[in-house]
Amino acid sequence: MDIHSEKIIILDFGSQTTQLIARRIREQKVYSEIHPFSLPLERLRAMKPSGVILSGGPCSVYDRDAPHSDPGVFALGVPVLGICYGAQLMLQQYGGAVEKAEKREFGKAELRVAEEGGLFAGLGGEGGRHQVWMSHGDRVERIPEAFVATATSDNSPYAALRHRQLPLVAVQFHPEVAHTLIGTEVLRNFIFGICGCRPEWTMHSFIEQNVAEIRNRVGDGKVICALSGGVDSSVTAAIIHKAIGDQLTCIHVNNGLMRSGESDAIIKFFKETSHLSLIDVDATDFFLTELDGVTDPEVKRKRIGLGFIKIFEEEARRIGEVKYLAQGTLYPDVIESVSFRGEAPIKSHHNVGGLPEVMKLELIEPLRELFKDEVRELGLELGLPEEAIYRQPFPGPGLGIRIMGEVTRERLRILRQADVIVLEEMRRAGWYRKVWQSFAVLLPIQTVGVMGDGRTYEHVIALRCVDSRDAMTADWTRLPYEILGEISSRIINEVRGVNRVVYDISSKPPATIEWE
Repeated sequence: MDIHSEKIIILDFGSQTTQLIARRIREQKVYSEIHPFSLPLERLRAMKPSGVILSGGPCSVYDRDAPHSDPGVFALGVPVLGICYGAQLMLQQYGGAVEKAEKREFGKAELRVAEEGGLFAGLGGEGGRHQVWMSHGDRVERIPEAFVATATSDNSPYAALRHRQLPLVAVQFHPEVAHTLIGTEVLRNFIFGICGCRPEWTMHSFIEQNVAEIRNRVGDGKVICALSGGVDSSVTAAIIHKAIGDQLTCIHVNNGLMRSGESDAIIKFFKETSHLSLIDVDATDFFLTELDGVTDPEVKRKRIGLGFIKIFEEEARRIGEVKYLAQGTLYPDVIESVSFRGEAPIKSHHNVGGLPEVMKLELIEPLRELFKDEVRELGLELGLPEEAIYRQPFPGPGLGIRIMGEVTRERLRILRQADVIVLEEMRRAGWYRKVWQSFAVLLPIQTVGVMGDGRTYEHVIALRCVDSRDAMTADWTRLPYEILGEISSRIINEVRGVNRVVYDISSKPPATIEWE
Protein backbone atom coordinates (compact mmCIF):
# COMPACT_ATOMS: atom_id res chain seq x y z
CA MET A 1 0.00 0.00 0.00
CA ASP A 2 1.24 3.48 -0.86
CA ILE A 3 0.80 5.46 2.35
CA HIS A 4 0.62 8.65 0.30
CA SER A 5 -2.08 7.40 -2.07
CA GLU A 6 -4.48 9.57 -0.08
CA LYS A 7 -3.24 13.00 0.86
CA ILE A 8 -4.51 16.48 1.61
CA ILE A 9 -2.46 19.32 0.09
CA ILE A 10 -2.46 22.63 1.97
CA LEU A 11 -1.66 25.77 -0.02
CA ASP A 12 -0.09 28.28 2.35
CA PHE A 13 -1.01 31.97 2.12
CA GLY A 14 1.11 32.97 5.09
CA SER A 15 -1.06 32.13 8.10
CA GLN A 16 0.70 31.55 11.43
CA THR A 17 -1.55 28.51 11.92
CA THR A 18 -0.99 26.74 8.59
CA GLN A 19 1.16 24.12 10.31
CA LEU A 20 -1.70 23.42 12.72
CA ILE A 21 -3.92 22.48 9.78
CA ALA A 22 -1.39 19.86 8.68
CA ARG A 23 -1.08 18.53 12.22
CA ARG A 24 -4.84 18.28 12.76
CA ILE A 25 -5.18 16.27 9.55
CA ARG A 26 -2.34 13.93 10.47
CA GLU A 27 -3.94 13.38 13.86
CA GLN A 28 -6.76 11.76 11.90
CA LYS A 29 -4.22 9.35 10.33
CA VAL A 30 -4.41 11.02 6.93
CA TYR A 31 -1.24 12.34 5.29
CA SER A 32 -0.95 16.08 4.59
CA GLU A 33 1.64 18.37 3.05
CA ILE A 34 2.13 22.14 3.02
CA HIS A 35 3.13 23.93 -0.19
CA PRO A 36 3.35 27.63 -1.16
CA PHE A 37 0.19 29.17 -2.62
CA SER A 38 2.14 29.62 -5.88
CA LEU A 39 2.52 25.86 -6.44
CA PRO A 40 2.08 25.36 -10.22
CA LEU A 41 -1.22 23.74 -11.12
CA GLU A 42 0.46 20.93 -13.04
CA ARG A 43 2.57 19.98 -10.03
CA LEU A 44 -0.52 20.01 -7.82
CA ARG A 45 -2.40 17.83 -10.29
CA ALA A 46 0.52 15.39 -10.46
CA MET A 47 0.33 14.93 -6.67
CA LYS A 48 -3.18 13.47 -7.10
CA PRO A 49 -4.53 14.99 -3.88
CA SER A 50 -7.66 13.67 -2.25
CA GLY A 51 -8.45 17.25 -1.26
CA VAL A 52 -6.96 20.74 -1.15
CA ILE A 53 -7.08 23.31 1.65
CA LEU A 54 -6.44 27.03 1.12
CA SER A 55 -5.02 28.47 4.35
CA GLY A 56 -5.58 31.79 6.01
CA GLY A 57 -3.16 34.67 5.57
CA PRO A 58 -2.34 38.23 6.62
CA CYS A 59 -3.32 39.94 3.33
CA SER A 60 -6.60 41.17 1.91
CA VAL A 61 -7.73 39.48 -1.29
CA TYR A 62 -8.41 42.87 -2.90
CA ASP A 63 -4.86 44.17 -2.31
CA ARG A 64 -2.94 44.89 -5.49
CA ASP A 65 -0.19 42.38 -4.63
CA ALA A 66 -2.37 39.88 -2.76
CA PRO A 67 -1.25 36.24 -3.15
CA HIS A 68 -3.55 34.34 -5.49
CA SER A 69 -3.41 30.65 -6.32
CA ASP A 70 -4.26 29.38 -9.80
CA PRO A 71 -8.09 29.41 -10.18
CA GLY A 72 -7.67 26.05 -11.88
CA VAL A 73 -7.45 24.56 -8.38
CA PHE A 74 -11.25 24.62 -8.30
CA ALA A 75 -11.49 22.66 -11.56
CA LEU A 76 -9.26 19.75 -10.51
CA GLY A 77 -12.30 17.69 -9.61
CA VAL A 78 -11.22 17.27 -5.97
CA PRO A 79 -12.79 18.85 -2.86
CA VAL A 80 -11.40 22.23 -1.80
CA LEU A 81 -11.76 23.84 1.64
CA GLY A 82 -11.04 27.56 2.00
CA ILE A 83 -10.19 28.85 5.49
CA CYS A 84 -10.44 32.60 6.30
CA TYR A 85 -8.32 34.24 3.56
CA GLY A 86 -8.63 31.03 1.55
CA ALA A 87 -12.42 31.21 1.83
CA GLN A 88 -12.50 34.84 0.69
CA LEU A 89 -10.19 34.04 -2.22
CA MET A 90 -12.39 31.17 -3.34
CA LEU A 91 -15.49 33.33 -3.34
CA GLN A 92 -13.76 36.27 -4.99
CA GLN A 93 -12.44 34.07 -7.81
CA TYR A 94 -16.00 32.85 -8.37
CA GLY A 95 -17.30 36.43 -8.68
CA GLY A 96 -18.20 37.28 -5.11
CA ALA A 97 -17.32 40.54 -3.33
CA VAL A 98 -14.96 40.86 -0.36
CA GLU A 99 -14.65 44.20 1.43
CA LYS A 100 -13.23 45.66 4.62
CA ALA A 101 -15.68 44.90 7.42
CA GLU A 102 -17.31 47.65 9.47
CA LYS A 103 -17.01 45.39 12.50
CA ARG A 104 -14.01 43.09 12.57
CA GLU A 105 -14.04 39.68 14.23
CA PHE A 106 -11.03 38.67 16.31
CA GLY A 107 -11.28 35.97 18.95
CA LYS A 108 -14.20 33.86 20.09
CA ALA A 109 -17.46 34.08 18.16
CA GLU A 110 -20.74 32.19 18.14
CA LEU A 111 -21.38 30.24 14.96
CA ARG A 112 -24.99 29.50 14.03
CA VAL A 113 -25.37 26.49 11.73
CA ALA A 114 -27.98 27.08 9.03
CA GLU A 115 -27.66 23.75 7.24
CA GLU A 116 -26.66 20.38 8.62
CA GLY A 117 -24.57 18.11 6.44
CA GLY A 118 -21.26 18.58 4.69
CA LEU A 119 -18.84 20.32 7.04
CA PHE A 120 -21.51 20.42 9.75
CA ALA A 121 -22.69 16.81 9.61
CA GLY A 122 -23.70 15.76 13.11
CA LEU A 123 -23.38 19.29 14.48
CA GLY A 124 -26.97 20.12 15.20
CA GLY A 125 -28.49 21.32 11.96
CA GLU A 126 -30.36 24.62 11.79
CA GLY A 127 -30.13 26.45 15.08
CA GLY A 128 -26.98 24.66 16.22
CA ARG A 129 -24.70 27.13 18.04
CA HIS A 130 -20.98 26.60 18.53
CA GLN A 131 -17.94 28.54 19.72
CA VAL A 132 -15.43 29.22 16.95
CA TRP A 133 -12.32 31.37 16.56
CA MET A 134 -12.36 34.27 14.11
CA SER A 135 -9.42 36.40 12.96
CA HIS A 136 -10.36 38.70 10.10
CA GLY A 137 -10.88 42.36 9.28
CA ASP A 138 -12.54 41.69 5.90
CA ARG A 139 -15.74 39.86 5.17
CA VAL A 140 -17.69 38.48 2.23
CA GLU A 141 -20.39 41.01 1.30
CA ARG A 142 -21.82 39.30 -1.77
CA ILE A 143 -21.66 35.60 -2.62
CA PRO A 144 -21.65 34.07 -6.11
CA GLU A 145 -24.91 32.53 -7.31
CA ALA A 146 -23.31 29.08 -7.27
CA PHE A 147 -22.81 29.23 -3.48
CA VAL A 148 -25.13 28.98 -0.52
CA ALA A 149 -24.47 30.01 3.11
CA THR A 150 -24.39 27.16 5.63
CA ALA A 151 -23.54 29.14 8.81
CA THR A 152 -23.53 32.72 10.12
CA SER A 153 -22.13 34.71 13.03
CA ASP A 154 -22.95 38.15 14.44
CA ASN A 155 -20.52 39.92 12.10
CA SER A 156 -20.30 37.38 9.28
CA PRO A 157 -23.49 36.69 7.35
CA TYR A 158 -21.48 34.14 5.34
CA ALA A 159 -19.42 32.44 8.03
CA ALA A 160 -19.52 29.16 6.08
CA LEU A 161 -20.57 28.34 2.52
CA ARG A 162 -20.75 25.50 0.02
CA HIS A 163 -20.96 25.29 -3.76
CA ARG A 164 -24.35 24.04 -4.95
CA GLN A 165 -22.90 21.35 -7.25
CA LEU A 166 -19.13 21.07 -6.72
CA PRO A 167 -17.29 19.82 -3.60
CA LEU A 168 -16.13 23.34 -2.70
CA VAL A 169 -16.61 24.57 0.88
CA ALA A 170 -15.45 27.64 2.77
CA VAL A 171 -15.32 28.78 6.39
CA GLN A 172 -14.50 32.23 7.75
CA PHE A 173 -13.43 30.78 11.11
CA HIS A 174 -10.31 28.73 11.89
CA PRO A 175 -11.17 25.05 12.51
CA GLU A 176 -7.49 24.20 13.17
CA VAL A 177 -7.19 26.13 16.46
CA ALA A 178 -8.24 24.75 19.85
CA HIS A 179 -10.60 27.68 20.54
CA THR A 180 -12.89 26.43 17.76
CA LEU A 181 -14.62 23.76 19.80
CA ILE A 182 -16.03 21.96 16.74
CA GLY A 183 -12.78 22.27 14.75
CA THR A 184 -11.90 18.58 14.84
CA GLU A 185 -15.41 17.60 13.74
CA VAL A 186 -15.37 20.12 10.87
CA LEU A 187 -12.00 18.88 9.60
CA ARG A 188 -13.07 15.24 9.99
CA ASN A 189 -16.20 15.97 7.97
CA PHE A 190 -14.04 17.46 5.23
CA ILE A 191 -11.38 14.72 5.28
CA PHE A 192 -13.65 11.69 5.55
CA GLY A 193 -17.13 12.88 4.55
CA ILE A 194 -16.30 15.15 1.61
CA CYS A 195 -12.85 13.87 0.47
CA GLY A 196 -13.58 10.20 1.23
CA CYS A 197 -10.19 9.54 2.83
CA ARG A 198 -9.44 6.55 5.04
CA PRO A 199 -7.43 6.70 8.30
CA GLU A 200 -4.50 4.58 7.12
CA TRP A 201 -1.43 6.81 7.62
CA THR A 202 0.21 5.33 10.73
CA MET A 203 3.80 4.98 11.94
CA HIS A 204 3.60 1.25 11.20
CA SER A 205 2.66 1.93 7.59
CA PHE A 206 5.27 4.71 7.45
CA ILE A 207 8.00 2.23 8.46
CA GLU A 208 6.88 -0.34 5.88
CA GLN A 209 6.81 2.24 3.08
CA ASN A 210 10.10 3.92 3.94
CA VAL A 211 12.06 0.73 4.56
CA ALA A 212 11.00 -0.46 1.10
CA GLU A 213 11.90 2.91 -0.46
CA ILE A 214 15.34 3.00 1.22
CA ARG A 215 16.14 -0.57 0.14
CA ASN A 216 15.06 0.15 -3.42
CA ARG A 217 17.06 3.37 -3.65
CA VAL A 218 20.26 2.19 -1.94
CA GLY A 219 20.47 -1.32 -3.35
CA ASP A 220 23.83 -2.72 -2.25
CA GLY A 221 25.34 0.76 -1.72
CA LYS A 222 26.79 2.21 1.46
CA VAL A 223 25.24 4.92 3.62
CA ILE A 224 26.74 7.10 6.33
CA CYS A 225 24.50 8.71 8.94
CA ALA A 226 25.17 11.80 11.00
CA LEU A 227 24.47 10.63 14.55
CA SER A 228 24.29 13.46 17.09
CA GLY A 229 22.58 11.38 19.77
CA GLY A 230 19.37 13.37 19.61
CA VAL A 231 16.01 11.80 18.84
CA ASP A 232 16.02 12.85 15.16
CA SER A 233 19.36 11.32 14.22
CA SER A 234 18.77 8.27 16.44
CA VAL A 235 15.45 7.47 14.74
CA THR A 236 17.01 8.14 11.33
CA ALA A 237 19.76 5.64 12.08
CA ALA A 238 17.26 3.08 13.39
CA ILE A 239 14.98 3.10 10.34
CA ILE A 240 17.89 3.01 7.87
CA HIS A 241 19.56 0.21 9.82
CA LYS A 242 16.28 -1.71 9.70
CA ALA A 243 16.29 -1.27 5.92
CA ILE A 244 19.93 -2.03 5.00
CA GLY A 245 21.69 -3.35 8.13
CA ASP A 246 25.50 -3.30 7.97
CA GLN A 247 25.52 -1.16 4.82
CA LEU A 248 25.02 1.76 7.24
CA THR A 249 27.90 3.40 9.11
CA CYS A 250 27.06 6.07 11.69
CA ILE A 251 29.40 8.98 12.32
CA HIS A 252 29.33 11.02 15.50
CA VAL A 253 31.14 14.33 15.13
CA ASN A 254 32.17 16.17 18.28
CA ASN A 255 32.19 19.71 16.94
CA GLY A 256 33.37 21.19 20.21
CA LEU A 257 29.94 22.71 20.69
CA MET A 258 28.37 19.81 22.58
CA ARG A 259 27.16 19.94 26.18
CA SER A 260 29.38 18.76 29.02
CA GLY A 261 30.31 15.08 28.61
CA GLU A 262 27.71 14.59 25.88
CA SER A 263 29.89 13.05 23.17
CA ASP A 264 31.30 10.42 25.52
CA ALA A 265 27.79 9.58 26.78
CA ILE A 266 26.42 9.24 23.23
CA ILE A 267 29.20 6.90 22.11
CA LYS A 268 28.79 4.77 25.24
CA PHE A 269 24.99 4.60 24.86
CA PHE A 270 24.97 3.43 21.24
CA LYS A 271 27.81 0.96 21.67
CA GLU A 272 25.99 -0.64 24.60
CA THR A 273 22.42 -0.60 23.24
CA SER A 274 22.69 -1.14 19.48
CA HIS A 275 24.48 -3.05 16.73
CA LEU A 276 25.27 0.08 14.74
CA SER A 277 28.68 0.52 13.16
CA LEU A 278 29.83 3.80 14.73
CA ILE A 279 32.80 6.11 14.03
CA ASP A 280 33.70 8.88 16.52
CA VAL A 281 35.37 12.02 15.14
CA ASP A 282 36.73 14.77 17.41
CA ALA A 283 36.67 17.93 15.26
CA THR A 284 36.74 20.50 18.07
CA ASP A 285 39.77 22.40 16.80
CA PHE A 286 38.46 22.47 13.23
CA PHE A 287 35.07 23.96 14.15
CA LEU A 288 36.41 26.50 16.64
CA THR A 289 38.86 27.71 13.99
CA GLU A 290 35.99 28.02 11.49
CA LEU A 291 34.01 30.10 14.02
CA ASP A 292 36.90 32.30 15.11
CA GLY A 293 35.72 35.93 15.08
CA VAL A 294 32.25 35.05 13.66
CA THR A 295 29.31 36.82 15.31
CA ASP A 296 26.56 36.71 12.66
CA PRO A 297 24.15 33.84 13.51
CA GLU A 298 23.47 32.91 9.87
CA VAL A 299 27.19 32.74 9.15
CA LYS A 300 27.62 30.55 12.23
CA ARG A 301 24.92 28.14 11.13
CA LYS A 302 26.22 27.86 7.60
CA ARG A 303 29.87 27.42 8.59
CA ILE A 304 28.88 24.69 11.02
CA GLY A 305 26.71 23.02 8.37
CA LEU A 306 29.46 23.17 5.76
CA GLY A 307 31.95 21.87 8.31
CA PHE A 308 29.81 18.81 9.01
CA ILE A 309 29.52 18.03 5.30
CA LYS A 310 33.29 18.38 4.81
CA ILE A 311 33.96 15.90 7.62
CA PHE A 312 31.30 13.45 6.44
CA GLU A 313 32.80 13.48 2.95
CA GLU A 314 36.29 12.83 4.38
CA GLU A 315 35.01 9.90 6.44
CA ALA A 316 33.12 8.57 3.42
CA ARG A 317 36.36 8.49 1.43
CA ARG A 318 38.02 6.50 4.21
CA ILE A 319 35.16 3.97 4.25
CA GLY A 320 35.22 3.76 0.46
CA GLU A 321 32.48 3.83 -2.18
CA VAL A 322 29.94 5.62 0.00
CA LYS A 323 27.20 7.27 -2.06
CA TYR A 324 24.63 8.40 0.50
CA LEU A 325 24.46 10.66 3.57
CA ALA A 326 21.49 10.21 5.92
CA GLN A 327 20.25 13.12 8.03
CA GLY A 328 17.51 13.68 10.59
CA THR A 329 15.86 16.59 8.79
CA LEU A 330 12.29 17.18 10.04
CA TYR A 331 9.29 18.87 8.44
CA PRO A 332 9.55 22.04 10.59
CA ASP A 333 13.18 22.39 9.40
CA VAL A 334 11.97 22.29 5.81
CA ILE A 335 9.07 24.69 6.40
CA GLU A 336 11.18 27.28 8.24
CA SER A 337 13.90 27.16 5.59
CA VAL A 338 11.49 27.94 2.73
CA SER A 339 10.64 31.56 2.06
CA PHE A 340 7.06 32.84 1.61
CA ARG A 341 6.30 35.32 -1.19
CA GLY A 342 10.02 35.86 -1.78
CA GLU A 343 10.71 36.98 1.80
CA ALA A 344 13.70 35.72 3.79
CA PRO A 345 13.24 32.37 5.55
CA ILE A 346 13.08 32.41 9.34
CA LYS A 347 16.54 30.86 9.61
CA SER A 348 18.86 28.42 7.89
CA HIS A 349 18.84 25.00 9.47
CA HIS A 350 22.21 23.28 9.55
CA ASN A 351 20.83 20.31 7.64
CA VAL A 352 18.74 22.32 5.17
CA GLY A 353 20.04 25.83 4.58
CA GLY A 354 23.66 25.01 5.39
CA LEU A 355 24.19 22.45 2.65
CA PRO A 356 26.46 23.37 -0.26
CA GLU A 357 24.86 23.60 -3.67
CA VAL A 358 26.97 20.74 -4.97
CA MET A 359 27.46 17.70 -2.74
CA LYS A 360 29.47 14.58 -3.47
CA LEU A 361 27.01 12.54 -1.40
CA GLU A 362 23.31 12.08 -2.11
CA LEU A 363 20.96 12.85 0.79
CA ILE A 364 18.59 10.39 2.41
CA GLU A 365 16.14 12.11 4.78
CA PRO A 366 13.55 9.56 5.94
CA LEU A 367 12.01 11.92 8.55
CA ARG A 368 11.64 14.90 6.22
CA GLU A 369 7.84 14.59 6.27
CA LEU A 370 7.43 14.28 10.06
CA PHE A 371 6.87 16.61 13.00
CA LYS A 372 8.84 15.99 16.21
CA ASP A 373 6.10 14.16 18.12
CA GLU A 374 5.58 11.90 15.10
CA VAL A 375 9.33 11.13 15.14
CA ARG A 376 9.06 10.11 18.80
CA GLU A 377 6.11 7.86 17.97
CA LEU A 378 8.13 6.38 15.12
CA GLY A 379 11.10 5.77 17.42
CA LEU A 380 8.95 3.85 19.90
CA GLU A 381 7.48 1.82 17.02
CA LEU A 382 11.05 0.97 15.97
CA GLY A 383 11.83 -0.22 19.50
CA LEU A 384 14.19 2.54 20.65
CA PRO A 385 14.34 3.03 24.45
CA GLU A 386 12.44 5.93 25.98
CA GLU A 387 15.65 7.52 27.25
CA ALA A 388 16.69 8.07 23.63
CA ILE A 389 13.24 9.15 22.45
CA TYR A 390 12.35 11.69 25.13
CA ARG A 391 15.56 13.71 25.27
CA GLN A 392 14.89 17.41 24.89
CA PRO A 393 15.76 18.71 21.42
CA PHE A 394 19.31 19.98 20.99
CA PRO A 395 20.18 22.05 17.88
CA GLY A 396 22.60 20.67 15.31
CA PRO A 397 24.87 23.74 15.59
CA GLY A 398 24.98 23.01 19.34
CA LEU A 399 26.06 25.62 21.83
CA GLY A 400 27.37 27.72 18.95
CA ILE A 401 23.93 29.29 18.56
CA ARG A 402 23.33 29.58 22.30
CA ILE A 403 26.35 31.85 22.63
CA MET A 404 25.37 35.28 21.38
CA GLY A 405 28.35 36.71 19.55
CA GLU A 406 31.76 35.11 19.15
CA VAL A 407 32.31 31.49 20.20
CA THR A 408 35.45 30.99 22.31
CA ARG A 409 36.68 28.23 24.58
CA GLU A 410 36.14 30.43 27.65
CA ARG A 411 32.59 31.34 26.67
CA LEU A 412 31.87 27.67 25.95
CA ARG A 413 33.12 26.80 29.45
CA ILE A 414 30.73 29.30 31.03
CA LEU A 415 27.73 28.12 29.03
CA ARG A 416 28.46 24.41 29.55
CA GLN A 417 28.62 24.82 33.30
CA ALA A 418 25.37 26.83 33.34
CA ASP A 419 23.66 24.30 31.07
CA VAL A 420 24.56 21.42 33.40
CA ILE A 421 22.90 23.24 36.29
CA VAL A 422 19.74 23.99 34.31
CA LEU A 423 19.27 20.34 33.31
CA GLU A 424 20.15 18.99 36.76
CA GLU A 425 17.59 21.23 38.46
CA MET A 426 14.88 20.52 35.87
CA ARG A 427 15.33 16.79 36.42
CA ARG A 428 15.54 17.15 40.19
CA ALA A 429 12.24 19.07 40.24
CA GLY A 430 10.51 16.58 37.91
CA TRP A 431 10.07 19.15 35.13
CA TYR A 432 12.47 17.83 32.47
CA ARG A 433 9.84 15.70 30.72
CA LYS A 434 7.06 18.25 31.30
CA VAL A 435 8.56 20.87 28.97
CA TRP A 436 9.69 20.91 25.34
CA GLN A 437 13.10 22.48 25.98
CA SER A 438 15.00 24.06 28.85
CA PHE A 439 18.44 25.55 28.38
CA ALA A 440 20.85 28.40 29.07
CA VAL A 441 21.94 31.17 26.69
CA LEU A 442 25.10 33.26 27.14
CA LEU A 443 24.42 36.91 26.31
CA PRO A 444 26.98 39.23 24.64
CA ILE A 445 26.90 41.72 27.50
CA GLN A 446 28.32 42.17 30.98
CA THR A 447 26.63 43.84 33.91
CA VAL A 448 27.65 45.30 37.25
CA GLY A 449 27.15 43.19 40.35
CA VAL A 450 28.31 42.84 43.94
CA MET A 451 30.02 39.74 45.33
CA GLY A 452 31.73 39.62 48.70
CA ASP A 453 31.30 43.38 49.12
CA GLY A 454 33.23 43.92 45.90
CA ARG A 455 32.14 45.23 42.51
CA THR A 456 31.90 42.73 39.65
CA TYR A 457 31.43 43.24 35.93
CA GLU A 458 30.57 39.86 34.50
CA HIS A 459 28.44 37.84 32.07
CA VAL A 460 24.65 37.35 31.91
CA ILE A 461 22.94 33.98 31.46
CA ALA A 462 19.41 33.85 30.07
CA LEU A 463 17.19 30.87 30.88
CA ARG A 464 14.90 29.63 28.11
CA CYS A 465 12.13 27.14 28.87
CA VAL A 466 9.18 26.52 26.50
CA ASP A 467 6.14 24.29 26.02
CA SER A 468 5.42 23.02 22.50
CA ARG A 469 4.23 20.04 20.50
CA ASP A 470 6.26 20.37 17.32
CA ALA A 471 8.46 23.50 17.64
CA MET A 472 6.37 25.38 15.07
CA THR A 473 4.73 27.35 17.88
CA ALA A 474 5.78 27.54 21.53
CA ASP A 475 4.82 29.28 24.74
CA TRP A 476 7.17 30.18 27.56
CA THR A 477 6.89 27.84 30.54
CA ARG A 478 5.48 29.17 33.80
CA LEU A 479 8.16 27.53 35.95
CA PRO A 480 7.64 27.72 39.71
CA TYR A 481 9.64 30.52 41.30
CA GLU A 482 11.39 27.99 43.53
CA ILE A 483 12.94 26.25 40.52
CA LEU A 484 13.93 29.53 38.90
CA GLY A 485 15.45 30.72 42.16
CA GLU A 486 17.48 27.53 42.64
CA ILE A 487 18.80 27.60 39.07
CA SER A 488 19.75 31.27 39.34
CA SER A 489 21.42 30.85 42.71
CA ARG A 490 23.47 27.86 41.60
CA ILE A 491 24.63 29.46 38.34
CA ILE A 492 25.74 32.68 40.04
CA ASN A 493 27.49 30.80 42.84
CA GLU A 494 29.03 27.96 40.84
CA VAL A 495 29.84 29.38 37.39
CA ARG A 496 32.85 31.66 37.48
CA GLY A 497 32.26 34.76 35.36
CA VAL A 498 28.46 35.10 35.76
CA ASN A 499 26.76 37.58 38.09
CA ARG A 500 23.23 37.82 36.64
CA VAL A 501 20.52 35.39 35.43
CA VAL A 502 17.37 36.45 33.53
CA TYR A 503 14.33 34.47 32.33
CA ASP A 504 13.03 34.68 28.74
CA ILE A 505 9.22 35.06 28.68
CA SER A 506 8.84 35.33 24.89
CA SER A 507 6.61 32.97 22.91
CA LYS A 508 7.00 31.69 19.33
CA PRO A 509 5.89 33.61 17.37
CA PRO A 510 7.09 36.36 17.49
CA ALA A 511 10.35 35.00 18.95
CA THR A 512 11.99 31.71 17.93
CA ILE A 513 12.82 29.03 20.50
CA GLU A 514 16.57 29.32 20.02
CA TRP A 515 18.03 32.82 20.25
CA GLU A 516 19.96 32.43 16.99
